[in-house]
Amino acid sequence: MADDGCFVNHLVSAIAERSRYTHRWILGSLTSRFRRMGEPPPTDVWVAITDHFEPLWENPDQATARARVASWRRRWPEIAARHHDARGRRPVYSFFYPQEEYREELVEPLAEMTREGIGDVEIHIHHDREGETLFVEKMQGFLDALSGNHGLLRRHEGRIVFGFIHGNWALDNSRPNGLWCGLNNEIKLLRDLGCYADFTMPAAGEVCQAGPVNAIYRVTDDPARPCSYARGVRVRKGLGPVGDLTLITGPLGFDFRSRGPLRPRIESGELAEYAMPTRTRVKLWLRLAPRIEGHVFVKLFGHGAQEPNSAPLLEGGLDRLFEDLSTECAEKGLRLHYVSAWEMFRAVEALRVAADPLMGS
Repeated sequence: MADDGCFVNHLVSAIAERSRYTHRWILGSLTSRFRRMGEPPPTDVWVAITDHFEPLWENPDQATARARVASWRRRWPEIAARHHDARGRRPVYSFFYPQEEYREELVEPLAEMTREGIGDVEIHIHHDREGETLFVEKMQGFLDALSGNHGLLRRHEGRIVFGFIHGNWALDNSRPNGLWCGLNNEIKLLRDLGCYADFTMPAAGEVCQAGPVNAIYRVTDDPARPCSYARGVRVRKGLGPVGDLTLITGPLGFDFRSRGPLRPRIESGELAEYAMPTRTRVKLWLRLAPRIEGHVFVKLFGHGAQEPNSAPLLEGGLDRLFEDLSTECAEKGLRLHYVSAWEMFRAVEALRVAADPLMGS
């Protein structure tokens, strides 16, 4: 009987992996679509690119790492200068930089673009069961380095605050084997360190995918259990300061058009060589992305430092993205806003307390 049980467990795991864990989010996606049917049409679209920016991907030599950053320092300002939103503002690229890859000479070019108003730097980390004390020390040291050495991040209510993306998607110890995290109380630790919002989800195709889909929500940590973000309260007008942390998720659903209805793709807002921007995808993002009071929040992500992705994005892909966004919003009568991760959070907070989100952006 024990062998039979083991076989069943392996079979279920194999089926789940083969299906890219769609069972973990498909019901939530359908629920969000039904909820939209009773909502008024949108008026505003907020777009943020949250890049898992890893110049030391695959352990290159320093010359290669510097070249990866230099390509963005050279090309991104040229791209940003060609595009503007409804208020005449250029796009902003949010570089979520890994703590374990910190090198002053690799971060400073990103800081320069931040000072030019076309970039921002937030926190990314890959870690693995080092324990609470060391995790906090790593994070606090990184916050101090970004703020003290580069003038990055920002102070809010007297403290440094930051946006966060978890490496390997393993937020709050969400992998069943406990790898690449190890902290069931990670959400509370992030809150106490000054995290204003998490931008990790969706984790399409990963066992870590959980929680409300196509929603911005507040989560309360349960230190006795992993994956506390599997439950939460959707942010809406008049919601009080509940929970420990805001999760801003990206669009998640099926794309039945790119390859035909019999071979649907999973759409998760990724920008990559194998997932280039198209007008079809822009339309889908606008349908899927989280909404609050007529405002659509399109959070995109990528791994832009990797050469297979950086070349096509910097050599036409990002231009195509902004052209399609501008055209689609103009045709639908939507006001388009390019924002950093922080500015997207501030717009969410303004709507939550029934204020004008444009006043603080």
